[in-house]
Amino acid sequence: MNVLKVPARTIALFVLPCLIIYVGLVFVPIVVSVYDSLLDWDGINTAKFIGLDNFKTMFAHDANFWPSVRRTLMYSVFSMAEIPVCLFVAALMNRYVKKANTLVSIYFVPVILSVVIIGQLWKTIYNPAETGGMLNSILIAVGLDSWTHSWLTEPKIAIYALYFVSLWQYFGYHLLIQFTGVQNIPQEVYEAAKIDGAEGFKSDWYITYPMAVPIFKISIVLAFIGSLQAFDLVWVMTGGGPAHATDTIASHMYNMSFLSFKYGYGSALATFLVFVCLVFTVVINFVFKKVEAKYS
Repeated sequence: MNVLKVPARTIALFVLPCLIIYVGLVFVPIVVSVYDSLLDWDGINTAKFIGLDNFKTMFAHDANFWPSVRRTLMYSVFSMAEIPVCLFVAALMNRYVKKANTLVSIYFVPVILSVVIIGQLWKTIYNPAETGGMLNSILIAVGLDSWTHSWLTEPKIAIYALYFVSLWQYFGYHLLIQFTGVQNIPQEVYEAAKIDGAEGFKSDWYITYPMAVPIFKISIVLAFIGSLQAFDLVWVMTGGGPAHATDTIASHMYNMSFLSFKYGYGSALATFLVFVCLVFTVVINFVFKKVEAKYS
């Protein structure tokens, strides 16, 4: 049904410029990257076609590849695990906080800050107590000296320090999305449930959470894909170190492409990352389609 009552050709004519720009900025770079992944190329000199050799090296001979994949997937898991907490907080704020919009805006402040500012701020917080590190100083002040660490220089701890900063930064982002979804649930539904004896946490369990599933899915997809592409915070705070202990797929790709001048190999890493994003997006949409069908 043509609601606008204009010819389809006219609609296509107006959509075409945006479609061309979108294809040029999204799909063409992906295709070029896939082609470059088949080359032995430093990004400057003549390229040599080597087929799938970059992928063979990546899967079988790159000691940093699989650890970076594991860290990236863990990054995604931590990010997605934050979202149920955001939904729970959003439901509480919607019920008990009178000026919840102001509180949500305060939580959103870290999202609008530059990643460089956030990285430098938390690097200062994680510093040793001798150099003014706030976290270690607090631990010492309360008698927990054994809990102090060199948070960003210990290989087994540094990546978790980064995870925490990322969760802190994007808590307000996902809280805003969930709070908006909760607010859009009709009050008539809650009033009808109250007549039947469902209120408080019981109404949240049977009404708020099921009806928030579509918005919940949006946050899950955004958190997962955003975490797979995690680079800026890692680069600002640790540069992938110490000893590649905080390398993600994106930071490893940057190292290979622009520091080691293995542009073809970096393109192979980028191709793998795009493939993982597509696969998991399809899987997440499939799972939530089943969940939405259950609660619809």
